[in-house]
Amino acid sequence: MPRSPTDDVDAFLAALPPAQQARVRRLRAVILAADPRIGEAIKWNAPSFHVEGRHFATMQLRRADRMLLVLHLGAGKRALPDGAIADPQRQLAWLGADRATWSFVDREDVEARAAGLQDLLRQWMAHI
Repeated sequence: MPRSPTDDVDAFLAALPPAQQARVRRLRAVILAADPRIGEAIKWNAPSFHVEGRHFATMQLRRADRMLLVLHLGAGKRALPDGAIADPQRQLAWLGADRATWSFVDREDVEARAAGLQDLLRQWMAHI
């Protein structure tokens, strides 16, 4: 069954400045296309993504010069097994054993790295 965008995420995005809105909308579309089970909500004052209610990725939109996607394992602290995530391009900045960030500059940057991000998201989701 096709997923329909949530009203709270749409309202949040509509309130963003146009330049920021374009990159956030594109990143959102890339994330949602990675797996049909992915749902979304506004959490921590930004779009957040979950599978079966377990959040695993949240956008961080505080900086004007870039946007971060924070990958995490949900509320409880757990460590990923060593080698669990293949990141040959070294796109992730690891913040700990249970979280990492991926930084995007603009819509074109999101577009250029979309396939790699989707692969990484599928790997990450296997551990939530």
